[in-house]
Amino acid sequence: MSRFHEPPDPAFQRLNASIGFDRRLWPQDVAQSRAHARMLADRGIISGQDRDALLGGLDAVERELSDGVFPFEDGDEDIHMAIERRLTELVGAVGGRLHTARSRNDQVVTDLAMYVRSRSAEAREAITGLMAALLARAEEHLDWPMPGYTHLQRAQPVYLGHHLLAYFWMLSRDRSRFAFAEDQAGWLPLGAGALAGVNFDTDRGLLARELGFPAVAPNSIDAVSGRDFILDYLNAAATCSTHLSRLGAELVLWSSAEFGFCELPDAWSSGSSIMPQKKNPDAAELLRAKAPRVVAHLAAFHGVLHALPLTYNKDLQEDKEHVFDAGDTLEMTLAAATGMIAGVSFNGQRLRDAAADELIAATDIADLLVRLGVPFREAHGVVAGLVRTALDGGRSLSELTREELAAHSAMLAEHSEEYDAVLAQESWLESKLSEGGTSLARVREQAAKAHAVLDEDPPA
Repeated sequence: MSRFHEPPDPAFQRLNASIGFDRRLWPQDVAQSRAHARMLADRGIISGQDRDALLGGLDAVERELSDGVFPFEDGDEDIHMAIERRLTELVGAVGGRLHTARSRNDQVVTDLAMYVRSRSAEAREAITGLMAALLARAEEHLDWPMPGYTHLQRAQPVYLGHHLLAYFWMLSRDRSRFAFAEDQAGWLPLGAGALAGVNFDTDRGLLARELGFPAVAPNSIDAVSGRDFILDYLNAAATCSTHLSRLGAELVLWSSAEFGFCELPDAWSSGSSIMPQKKNPDAAELLRAKAPRVVAHLAAFHGVLHALPLTYNKDLQEDKEHVFDAGDTLEMTLAAATGMIAGVSFNGQRLRDAAADELIAATDIADLLVRLGVPFREAHGVVAGLVRTALDGGRSLSELTREELAAHSAMLAEHSEEYDAVLAQESWLESKLSEGGTSLARVREQAAKAHAVLDEDPPA
């Protein structure tokens, strides 16, 4: 019996149905239903005999889903109704007792919260793998000099190990963001009913313990309408993907003939359909291209929730595809980034040659003048003049004569030996003594900190 006189229009059925994508929530739905059946019996709401029949039927449903032989039907609107329909086919009318004291509203969001908690933990594990790969490669190249860049122009020299560790720390923060997302999905919605609670004395604490939730959602309205834990997950995924895109961009640049800083592994590169000499950094390029896709999921779901009145609205069905695709995309790109970092080979000579450009020692010369008592802004202008003189004459800074130095700064001419010492390449790197800087002692110190952080995956 239905309150409607007309069947739903086929176009509306297609619009309304979510079975095409939410079927991947079946493990969570079966686990939730088992816990719910046990709780109902524990509270005397259903009999022990009914509980056992429901659990046996759910076992059979799980086997069918796991084996890929579950008999989906055209009328299945979503995975939750499909499982209940099949359960009732297997165990008879008792299957209808399973939905006692719950609504699809709290059922759906509980499944999704379980899913987000699981995917957040998987993301943290994958991020930890990439962090470990970066740390290993950084330690292999702690003292390999290279130019650091601003505006994609050579700026100051750094060690390759120091540069690689920059990504380690980005990912460390990403891992913490996923721990936060897992924590925020830790409030059990089940038991909130449609929006106001249920007419039975249920034990939500028992459900929370069995399903791995740290706490019970304290407000039934918030429980069924809240989806900010999905925003937290998508935010973590978007930020992590953006970090991966920056790593991908550098791998693309560094592996080009113009830079020649590295060669990507064959397993993560592609050839050309027409140019047999090509080795294209396609995987690294896709790290760049996939990031805005994940960011778009975050923006789109903000749009879904924007100005949405409480409590449940069908708009909320749009939560799942954003989560599913963002999670799949992120984990795929994390695997690619880990494979590329583990297998990339660096060209030490090209890195050293690029780092030998004396112009990137300009700041060190300015700092020499500061140590000699010249205000920094004045020193900056002096060195800018030296650079201009060198470039106009097609020479390096070390090739300037004492007279040319004197024309810009008598003090530099008087301390020409110190000037020459600053231009010795190793001093450019080892002079960066500040905490977090690129001197070798500080990079070794940083690597030790990175090991400690790697072993302390933040708890959710």
